[in-house]
Amino acid sequence: LTKSEKQYKLLSTGADDVRILEFEKIKNYSPEEFLGYLTNHMETKKICCGFNFRFGKGAVGDTALLRRYCKEKGIEYFEASEVKSGDYTASTTYIKELLAKGDVIGAAKLLGEPFSFTAEVVEGDKRGRVLGFPTINQIYPECKTELKFGVYHTKVEIDGEVFDGVTNVGVRPTFKNDFVSAETYILDFDGDCYGKELKLSFVEYIRGEKKFESAEELIGEITKNVEYVRNK
Repeated sequence: LTKSEKQYKLLSTGADDVRILEFEKIKNYSPEEFLGYLTNHMETKKICCGFNFRFGKGAVGDTALLRRYCKEKGIEYFEASEVKSGDYTASTTYIKELLAKGDVIGAAKLLGEPFSFTAEVVEGDKRGRVLGFPTINQIYPECKTELKFGVYHTKVEIDGEVFDGVTNVGVRPTFKNDFVSAETYILDFDGDCYGKELKLSFVEYIRGEKKFESAEELIGEITKNVEYVRNK
């Protein structure tokens, strides 16, 4: 999640305000200094954390230390228990591994919703129009978890409506970019999206990136991908 996504999600649960601490300011705090900061500057009344939470410089602080501190200071303490997915513990690390493999279905089960990002639609080279499949182009946010390059079935939110899409994430091996882009053909949509901030949600991985020897070969593959999504 980006910082703004984190704030939105926390506020949507009913929080009155969200404050995200600047890591650079606190990264060298010992566990005791960090807890002192929370108590003296944030007027902390309750602390919630995960079962394997570590904190302080060198990650030497643990939940046992935090639990003792809260008891001494009269701070309410809540610890979220471990969540398992088969033989694996649900965690940021595990979800990142799934996304690196293109397993957006597995990631969605742990996230509670499809992996997504929101970005402005930028002007591309309009090559999709020439090929008969006009696309929207978004630059994949550098701060987001890396996603396996390839073609995905996606959902695109446009002005309150949701459309199916076929999205290529990568550097486009046939017409190479020098940055990671998400290029989406939106099914049954005909409109101008330039400059709009659109949310793109990943439903299913279809195939890996391919380099095509001709535009005709590329058109044939896109047609097949679109038909696959349409028949889902």
